[in-house]
Amino acid sequence: MTETTKPLVPQSSSRLPRIRLNNGIGLLVLYVLMVIVISQLSPFFLGPRNLVNLPVSVAVIGMIAIFSTMLMIGGGLDLSVGATTALVGVAVASSAPTLGVWGAVAFGLVIGVLIGLLNGLLVTRIGINPLITTLGMLSAVRGLAYVFSEGLSIPLLDEGFGQLGRGTIAGVPTLIVAVVIMFIIAVILMHFTTYGRAMYAIGGNSRASHLAALPVKRYQLIAYVLSGLSAAIAGVFLTSRLGVAAPQASTGLELKVVAAIILGGTSLTGGKGNLFGTLLGVLILGTLDNAMTLLSVSAYYQQIALGVLLLLAVGLDQLRVGNLGRLLRGKY
Repeated sequence: MTETTKPLVPQSSSRLPRIRLNNGIGLLVLYVLMVIVISQLSPFFLGPRNLVNLPVSVAVIGMIAIFSTMLMIGGGLDLSVGATTALVGVAVASSAPTLGVWGAVAFGLVIGVLIGLLNGLLVTRIGINPLITTLGMLSAVRGLAYVFSEGLSIPLLDEGFGQLGRGTIAGVPTLIVAVVIMFIIAVILMHFTTYGRAMYAIGGNSRASHLAALPVKRYQLIAYVLSGLSAAIAGVFLTSRLGVAAPQASTGLELKVVAAIILGGTSLTGGKGNLFGTLLGVLILGTLDNAMTLLSVSAYYQQIALGVLLLLAVGLDQLRVGNLGRLLRGKY
């Protein structure tokens, strides 16, 4: 009588699923130093109003980055999140008169899920490279946002809906509460479930994971769906906060998300990642933007700073995985 073969999934004793706060110590020190320097340059930085506005301003990026981290840990990539956020906002605002506000919100969330599902099917079933797939989806989805809105902004001033983006719960902005809830869900998924442990294994070596009887394609597909859903949630909250949906909204958001995730310690090659690090990466990115605004730095220079930061983040990732060192030694 033969024993049933069990899928090889990293167990709780493995180093992969453990929550390691010390992984983000270096980033935390960097952030504290950044805060000290900026507070010396601008007297308004540590003001009560700015301290509230800062986390609120990066909440949308944080919502997407949390679940995009899960996707990148599993070896995936989604560059269509910014366009999805814009399309969902346009869909909610334009369909609200017909479906009602909350019916329109549900419709928008379904759109996000469908975009994530399509991305996942193209990558896992058709075999198209994730970069090419999501770049193409970015263009297509952004185009749809312009088509459905006819290139115009669409106001949505419902008072109840506005509480999502501008309201508070026990004095805490609703946006921040939503990010915390999404973060807790992601931590539970990645560190206390078979799915999360499997995603680390899949990102580390998808072929070995497949041979170990892990449902690689199905798990990656789920990650793409969650990425699309998180972008849709971000689109709903962004529209609520602004009171208007615009097809050009969130342009370049995907670059900020990727930069924050890589800066937080997640590898582009998959298999390594830290949700706590991602949150620190989001805060660093948001603080840098906030500081440049307070110091009246031109928006053009802010774009340059984002590009340089993205390049530095990728360079750090290459140092972590050792590729840059091998390149400098002439091993390639």
